[in-house]
Amino acid sequence: MLILRNLLRGILLPESFMIVTARSVTADSLMNLKGPQRFTEIMGFSERGVQEYFQKFFQDEQLFRKTYESVKTNKSLLTACSVPLLCWMVCFCLKKHFTDDDRVMRELKTTTSIYVHFVSTLLEHHDQSQSVLTLLMNLGLLAERAIQNQQVFFDEKSVAETGLDATIGLFLYKGNLKRKDKQVPMFKFMHFSFQEFFTALYYVLLDDEENSLKVSQLFNLMEWKAIIDRPSPDLRERRSNPIPPVMLFLYGLLNEEVSSSFLEKTEWTVPHTFKLRKKELRKTLKRAIVLMIQQYGIELFALHCLHELQDKKFVRKILKVYRSMDLYNISLRSTDCWVLLYCLQCCPHIRDLNLMYCDLTVEELKILQPVLCMCENMRSVRSHGEKESIKLNMKLAY
Repeated sequence: MLILRNLLRGILLPESFMIVTARSVTADSLMNLKGPQRFTEIMGFSERGVQEYFQKFFQDEQLFRKTYESVKTNKSLLTACSVPLLCWMVCFCLKKHFTDDDRVMRELKTTTSIYVHFVSTLLEHHDQSQSVLTLLMNLGLLAERAIQNQQVFFDEKSVAETGLDATIGLFLYKGNLKRKDKQVPMFKFMHFSFQEFFTALYYVLLDDEENSLKVSQLFNLMEWKAIIDRPSPDLRERRSNPIPPVMLFLYGLLNEEVSSSFLEKTEWTVPHTFKLRKKELRKTLKRAIVLMIQQYGIELFALHCLHELQDKKFVRKILKVYRSMDLYNISLRSTDCWVLLYCLQCCPHIRDLNLMYCDLTVEELKILQPVLCMCENMRSVRSHGEKESIKLNMKLAY
């Protein structure tokens, strides 16, 4: 570890060049590495890339055409498919439910809904020796412990302690890691995001007092790490938005449509006490997002939470006092633009929009087009893919 640390800091082999790959949420911590630095963000598939992936996945030309053409009509889902993992999950669900793919596509509105459909589809082949609820609780316990301990790999003992059968490969991959002179069997979730998803699900399934405590701890951790707080736009600093996925999944799982769909698909008979706990947790998260917006203003993280929740009445209620939205100097992706579109469509009273230095492409501006025409003042710089910057400062007469 010391050798790696010295290598990354440029103490060892200072004239060498290094390529470091990491999740985008860790970009700020990479600033401490040796310089000079160049950052490149892999955005995922282009629309053409999504088409090629669908074609390779389905293989059958007729099934590919039918499925891809249907997805193309759902522009937000098509954008979600630019993330390779989500693209694979969507293809998997549509292939398993190809006779009812139109209904499935209507339900895939948020990132959480894609995970819920994927997990519930895998659970259709679940070994009945263990109840679905027990399996989900055990997976959630393993996931939460791993996140708390910053673990990605766990040994057989850790898996067994949570009540999971290490021989069952549902959601877990088994491999070997070399420790000293021997190979040790280790487990990990099929993707780190499933570790985050099952942690959020675990919080939802816990009893009322315990889940409230866990959620409070999560918010405290976010504030301690300055995840919510941002530098002032006046500082003209680049503002990153590391969105805590566990929190987003929490809001997504409390989306009424998503939670109802999940319970229906897993055929779990829900006790009345669980419904009451879920209602209380939903209230807790709503209060949290109200406080977040009151303290920090309209941040991209808060908008993503609102989008996952999919409660238009609530969005209008908490944003009713705002007449402007300032996302200055935040690099926006296509998925962020769909989130922004949803929130602005819920709040037509917001007439002032600052998108300066948000790296918006022509395609991303097209996503926002339905709400841009409602703005009296909109500031933006579109420089992505253009020979020169085009400044937009629109004042529309009404």
